[in-house]
Amino acid sequence: MTKEKDRPLIGINMDLQGTGRGQLPHSIVQTGYYDAILTAGGIPVLIPPMFREPEVAPILDRLDGLVLTGGDDMDPRKQNVAPHQSVKVMSERREASDRLLCRLAAKRHLPTLAIGLGMQEMNVEHGGGLYVHVPEDLPRAIPHRDPHGGAHRHIVVMEPGTLLEEIYGEGEIRVNSYHHQGIRKLAAMFRPAAHAPDGLIEAYEYHDMDEWWCVGVQWHPENEGHISLDTQLLEAFIQASDRGFRRVLPTKVKAA
Repeated sequence: MTKEKDRPLIGINMDLQGTGRGQLPHSIVQTGYYDAILTAGGIPVLIPPMFREPEVAPILDRLDGLVLTGGDDMDPRKQNVAPHQSVKVMSERREASDRLLCRLAAKRHLPTLAIGLGMQEMNVEHGGGLYVHVPEDLPRAIPHRDPHGGAHRHIVVMEPGTLLEEIYGEGEIRVNSYHHQGIRKLAAMFRPAAHAPDGLIEAYEYHDMDEWWCVGVQWHPENEGHISLDTQLLEAFIQASDRGFRRVLPTKVKAA
């Protein structure tokens, strides 16, 4: 049995809220993220939004894995895309911090599980692009969220020969879904791992998982009370983190 001190340390990036005029900002994180990491066998370490590399790098150097969490939307203007009324832009400080985490995690090959917004950020930071509002950009798309903010689930189909197929098995599973944006262009360093029936990429993984364990999923495995399918993904991530599954690259990871 693994001793408590031997359990891998897993960083979890925090959101920043209350940044309006006259408000005191708060760094927060949904409890499901660190509860899920604890259940899967890791020790969570919360990372507040910091955007200077000398402050962030020493933290990542001590971690065994990283979870990039969900949240509001990236600023479309920073992707040279026109704003849209459906977009709820995250704080500028959080976006800068998250983008730095994406770069440093890739440089270190730090095992990474990117969830929801985190999946989109990792993709954009390495050359990918997003649909700003799926219902308009893909009119024939299936619903990917409840318009009233409630629970919504749909089918995703695993891509053959991927790690996700190893974890979930062949065929399809049902996942929760809360997003209105999605991957338009996948960064060259990733390969699709799961699709929705309408063709939208719902998961990706690094092209060589023996070199870097990095998985992005559009759904939220931390939100469902640790059901068996979600636990399988989280446990696979913790196992990769526990193996010291990383190395520092001598050169910068190339974007697409």
